[in-house]
Amino acid sequence: MLQNIRISKVVFVALTAAAAGAPSAYAQETADHNRPTANISRIDPAQAPTIDGDLTDAGWAHATVIEDFVQIEPVPGNAPSERTVVRIMYDEENFYLSVYAFDSSPEEIVIRSMARDGPLYTGDVVGFWLDPGPTRRNAYYFQVGPSGGRNDSLTLNNNAELEEWDPIWAASAMRVPDGWVAEVAIPFQSLSFDEASDWGFEFSRQIRRKNEEVKWSTRNPAIDFTDVSQAGTITGINNIHRGLGLDVQVYGVVQAKRDWHIPGEDTGISGTAGGNGFYKITPALTGTLTFNPDFSDAPLDARQVNTSRFSLFYPETRDFFLQDAAAFEFGGRGFARGDEDDRDANNGRPFFSRNIGLVDGEQVSIIGGGKLSGEFAGFGIGALSVLTDDTPFSEGQVLSVARVTRPVLAESKLGVIVTNGDPTGLSDNTVAGADFQYRNSNLFGDNIFQADTFYERSFSSVLGDDDSFGLALNYPNEPWSWDVSYKEIGARFEPALGFANRTGIRAYEADGASRHRVEDSWIREWELSTANVLVTDLRNRQETRESALSLEVEMSNDNEFGFQVTNIFEDVRDPFDLPNNIIVPMGEYNWTNVSAEFETSNGRPFAVSAEVECCSFYNGDGFATEVEASYRPNAYFEIEGGWEMEMLDMPNGSVDIHVFSASSTVNFTPDMAVALQAQWDSISKDLGFLARYRWEFMPGSELFVALGQAGLLSRHGVTAQRSQLSIRLGHTFRL
Repeated sequence: MLQNIRISKVVFVALTAAAAGAPSAYAQETADHNRPTANISRIDPAQAPTIDGDLTDAGWAHATVIEDFVQIEPVPGNAPSERTVVRIMYDEENFYLSVYAFDSSPEEIVIRSMARDGPLYTGDVVGFWLDPGPTRRNAYYFQVGPSGGRNDSLTLNNNAELEEWDPIWAASAMRVPDGWVAEVAIPFQSLSFDEASDWGFEFSRQIRRKNEEVKWSTRNPAIDFTDVSQAGTITGINNIHRGLGLDVQVYGVVQAKRDWHIPGEDTGISGTAGGNGFYKITPALTGTLTFNPDFSDAPLDARQVNTSRFSLFYPETRDFFLQDAAAFEFGGRGFARGDEDDRDANNGRPFFSRNIGLVDGEQVSIIGGGKLSGEFAGFGIGALSVLTDDTPFSEGQVLSVARVTRPVLAESKLGVIVTNGDPTGLSDNTVAGADFQYRNSNLFGDNIFQADTFYERSFSSVLGDDDSFGLALNYPNEPWSWDVSYKEIGARFEPALGFANRTGIRAYEADGASRHRVEDSWIREWELSTANVLVTDLRNRQETRESALSLEVEMSNDNEFGFQVTNIFEDVRDPFDLPNNIIVPMGEYNWTNVSAEFETSNGRPFAVSAEVECCSFYNGDGFATEVEASYRPNAYFEIEGGWEMEMLDMPNGSVDIHVFSASSTVNFTPDMAVALQAQWDSISKDLGFLARYRWEFMPGSELFVALGQAGLLSRHGVTAQRSQLSIRLGHTFRL
């Protein structure tokens, strides 16, 4: 279904095959999985290379060389079409990696982005994972493109990615006559881990024009890039120096703001200072203190118009809360079954950081807070407590969450979570829960099986006590895959620091898919899948049912198309409003829709995706479409636009809903860019605009400028509502 305007939602399980690769040439690390192993070289700090993209530094002659790679796409197990040479080494303070990406047609290397944390996947790119310990569940992920653009993220629990993690590290790249090269240095102080000589390590290279991906260790193409369960191992890292383990991040902010819709309002200018302190209590456990955090760098929320009976889920966008979100992850696939904004996946979540600093959509200042995250004595720890400012409803609130996990059975873990506080101040609220996340990535060879279960109970001074629990089983392999789950949410279950928009239900989901690869054809692979959802009340009376059958085809030129038929049943027991005051009355509704989608390769300068759905909605007619387009002619410039439209013709009225969005980025260097965003919808008529300039003029030092404008755009013109300018200068002192 279209992303923001919902009629139905179908979960597509992105599953690929467990293809048998050639036996590894390296030593066997475990009895059930052959992992390549490499002993990393140690160099003297005087031999450390200069990170400038020039691989002639003498230190690289002492590095460990890795060049035994295998295709994952398009033909799993085949030899790579181009040679790749990776060198790794370390000194007492840094991990170093270099890549020589040979290319027989260097003029055809695809470069589409240069920005820090930009869409490097649209072009040629290399990436690698570091899993100190190793945990075989969590890792640090780094990407570098030929333009010098770089990405970093955390991969969590083998099934999720946290893109907002931004450590201090250095990278450089350049084109050479026979390909391109990259050079990386990562300070050990940027990572949190208990010192151990063995690390999980994986490397990948994407050759965009060939739609080819190669890896070092993982042979199973069903494994997503967030999964490090079958990564290789590097040995020999020891006697490293990480300083005092103290980072002090300070910044000063100057703001100017004016509310144009308030008569006589003058422009207000203010200045403030704030900062964060990060101290590694142990090498793997970090304590954080924050004072007056600044969120001016957060992007605009994706505009959504609600045509469902239930409130929508808006994902977190603020760096302060995203930096260590892995420590608070709960329930496994019980809350990770769909898109980030899928209301069904997130319903019943015990902790959702967006509730901190926001009350009824209005921002509430955070005065200060503390966090504890990482590992200690074999336990995963996440604890957060903040003090918010006063609101029109109450005095300031202390809001807290604590999460503890313990690895068991190699890849699995047990955990508990407790939250306390109500951001509105209107109740006393506590939630306590426990979960068990089981994973076996070597079932019947290299097949994966996951089983997640959770239980949680809320204690509310207003609603009383109630509970929620669930179970999810997942077999994401090829050619067959399936995914089933059950979730029950009590009628009075109320997680004030979490998210629950549909209580008093039992929800059942069952998905299945069959994926097949085709060689020497215009079709690369195709998948036939079914997705089924059943929601009942606590008396087992049916409220919602969705059943979908889908066909998706991926072509050898990287274009994709698909078709879907969906049957939907809704028992509406309370009337609800659509835009334009259209009422959907009580009653039972049953309708069937068909949809089609098409997407061109995002490796081309111009890419487009489109989806249409027709032709019913409850007791009326409905037609919906979504179109997105992007233009990336080179690494310096990119522009994206989107249009979502839904036309509803109901017995008691009609409404046409339009949502427009546009964004553009100008990259001056890999560390300097201007990003623009604009959004508008035809229901609220709200126009939002945000311009952000970011310059990381040295590692850990940043100048950030944000200009935001809100207004109303109608056929009568533009009416300004609020203008705000923020200028922030920050620096991280590393001790």
